[in-house]
Amino acid sequence: MRQGGETTAGRRRFDLVMAPHRSLGPRGFWILMAVVSAIGFGAGIAFMLAGAWPVLGFLGLDVAAIYLAFHFSYRAAGLRERLSLENDDLVLARRYPGGRVERWRFPAAWVRVQACEDEDGRGRLTLASHGREVACAAFLSPGERAEILAEVRRALHRRLQPS
Repeated sequence: MRQGGETTAGRRRFDLVMAPHRSLGPRGFWILMAVVSAIGFGAGIAFMLAGAWPVLGFLGLDVAAIYLAFHFSYRAAGLRERLSLENDDLVLARRYPGGRVERWRFPAAWVRVQACEDEDGRGRLTLASHGREVACAAFLSPGERAEILAEVRRALHRRLQPS
């Protein structure tokens, strides 16, 4: 998460970028893949020498499946959500990993920002105004969502105060 604090026309600017977190970096990923590959190849050779040669292929498929799972996980981490105050609107811009961008604009004076949680424990923030509602920050932890909720509410409060 990053936040901009520049001032524009005497007002503090609110700009927050949210992104999913991945705990295993690229270097760690390649180390993990090297270890998994070495174990799979070693076990496969042992099975091949014992006469069970098809096991080598299946262990290779296991390594490929692990690689693909991480590949898709890292690709999904390319999602970005940006909350910003532009003029008198709260704007949510969502950029998907493929490059597609969606934008929602809500009047700052009328937008409701709430934290919601489903029955299965998954949470999100919702922005609602004039019959429209959009969810965001679903990939963040509950603590991070609470911080963002408080910060967005403070920014909206500051924006609506007379100068």
